[in-house]
Amino acid sequence: MAAYSKYLTARHSVVAGAAACVLLCLLHKRRRAAAKHGKKNEKPTLQNNEKEGKKERAVVDRVFVARICRILKIMVPRTFCKETGYLVLIAVMLIVRTYCDIWMIQNGTVIESAIIGRSRKDFKRYLFNFIAAMPAISLVNNFLKYGLNELKLCFRVRLTKYLYEEYLQAYTYYKMGNLDNRIANPDQLLTQDVEKFCNSVVDLYSNLSKPFLDIVLYIFKLTNAIGAQGPATMMAYLIVSGFFLTRLRRPIGKMTIAEQKYEGEYRFVNSRLITNSEEIAFYNGNLREKQTIHKTFHKLVEHLHNFILFRFSMGFIDTIIAKYLATVVGYLVVSRPFLNLAHPRHQKSTHSELLEDYYQSGRMLLRMSQALGRIVLAGREMTRLAGFTARITELMQVLKDLNRGRYQRTMILQQEKDGDRTQTIPLIPGAGEIINTDNLIKFDHVPLATPNGDILIRDLNFEVRSGANVLICGPNGCGKSSLFRVLGELWPLFGGCLTKPERGKLFYVPQRPYMTLGTLRDQVIYPDTVEDQRKKGISDQVLKEYLDNVQLGQILEREGGWDSVQDWMDVLSGGEKQRMAMARLFYHKPQFAILDECTSAVSVDVEGYIYSHCRKVGITLFTVSHRKSLWKHHDFYLHMDGRGNYEFKKITEDTVEFGS
Repeated sequence: MAAYSKYLTARHSVVAGAAACVLLCLLHKRRRAAAKHGKKNEKPTLQNNEKEGKKERAVVDRVFVARICRILKIMVPRTFCKETGYLVLIAVMLIVRTYCDIWMIQNGTVIESAIIGRSRKDFKRYLFNFIAAMPAISLVNNFLKYGLNELKLCFRVRLTKYLYEEYLQAYTYYKMGNLDNRIANPDQLLTQDVEKFCNSVVDLYSNLSKPFLDIVLYIFKLTNAIGAQGPATMMAYLIVSGFFLTRLRRPIGKMTIAEQKYEGEYRFVNSRLITNSEEIAFYNGNLREKQTIHKTFHKLVEHLHNFILFRFSMGFIDTIIAKYLATVVGYLVVSRPFLNLAHPRHQKSTHSELLEDYYQSGRMLLRMSQALGRIVLAGREMTRLAGFTARITELMQVLKDLNRGRYQRTMILQQEKDGDRTQTIPLIPGAGEIINTDNLIKFDHVPLATPNGDILIRDLNFEVRSGANVLICGPNGCGKSSLFRVLGELWPLFGGCLTKPERGKLFYVPQRPYMTLGTLRDQVIYPDTVEDQRKKGISDQVLKEYLDNVQLGQILEREGGWDSVQDWMDVLSGGEKQRMAMARLFYHKPQFAILDECTSAVSVDVEGYIYSHCRKVGITLFTVSHRKSLWKHHDFYLHMDGRGNYEFKKITEDTVEFGS
């Protein structure tokens, strides 16, 4: 220290203080610039039918404690469970490790005393004691690491399973991305944020319980050595400095939430580029996509710069208060009985005894001050944890709302003129009634509207019974796909009464069929499993007949049998995928099927055979297509003009067919 003391002059202290002030001003300036940039890029939003909810707060307060207790009940569901066992193991290992630390301080002190006293016998004895204890101390340390890592994994498994149970319940995963606009990137929350939250909780448990335990044991030992005033002074310092630093660290929680949000947006634009790479390549859109990615990345980098600068400023203050000032307080406390010549403890002590007592007390007090510093610094991690807790809690609340049929979205206000007055028509999601009945689909005074309240058809009325195929036609954007989404219960019903079969008796075949990960058999029976196929009593020979019906029988030999695993999205051509989807339809045999341009890549003769087979096996079809060749396979047509009007009529010889 003497070598550096010459630099600690008043002049240099002023320079250091001025540098700190400049850094704080720079941070403030950067924040203001970021705020202005955010306001500049703000876009006007449509009026919401509900007041905007308050932003999730990310500070260590009563709300944070309630949130984390709620999540802990999910991660530790019972008193006696695997997680409780690991918590007990960690607690026991922390206690044992603290006693090991105390023993090492005492043993290290007597080794140094033996060296200073030139006692070869004592030196060898205590050194061999240390060597003998090394395997046990190492085992304790590694048991502690093992318990912490296993607890992190257990917490992550529990929380992930709970969230996915909610996320994959019914159509919640669809509603979160298409109906509700509170959470932009659920994949970020379900993967990275959950992992970081679990790691942060376990680390906080270890980083708080070990220092608290150290403080209790060291207070007990130090009270006997230097009196109760020393530990009491350190505790008072802990409380004052803790409150002060916690107040300064408040922005960390909000910054953590913003960081995870920008990280999610950056991942999203990259995954979007991969998903739509073919379309972007045809448009030569690489420069535009590069601009989008750079813009998103720039927002993330700007925020990270602000965060780094803030942490630098906080680190400067943290280090002084939690480390160096704590050491100063420690020196003042431990020196008191030694510098006081009238202190009864050391009036008759020899120089060797004074040295041994000082080393022992000093090291214990140093460990205690380090423990105090760790608790003070743990507040920083707690504030960061508050940010993750706010995001996980928001996800849980949104999932809960969606599973109860509630969602929040920016709504379009519908207005209707009544004479000279303009009347606002309220649209309430879920206001309609759904009745499950076999062999019937009936729309009774149902408004066809998008989730944000944009009305496509104000009053839709028609009825279709099993056996009567319906052709749906109209220009793009008229509401054809919207009709199917309401029928499939993906979109809410804003009014009226919808009569339809249960979900499992209604099947949807899109233009771009989904091919799942798995075997060739899985492509035909999706979403069933092999066990479901066996329960239905459907053999592989019957599956072969389904492929033959859509003229895909040769694919079984070509791809190496039912158990062949391929990347089917790439292996199968567009027409083969559409025919595979029709084979899937034959396997499930629903009462009604919705065919959304699903034979556009299939030849006319194969298409005709597929439609004839559907009628033969009793599958009633709702078809969206522009082909004139399909009119003969349908009994009714529903035409939407895109301006809110429609007509539902029976197809007769006099009906004018339109299409290509």
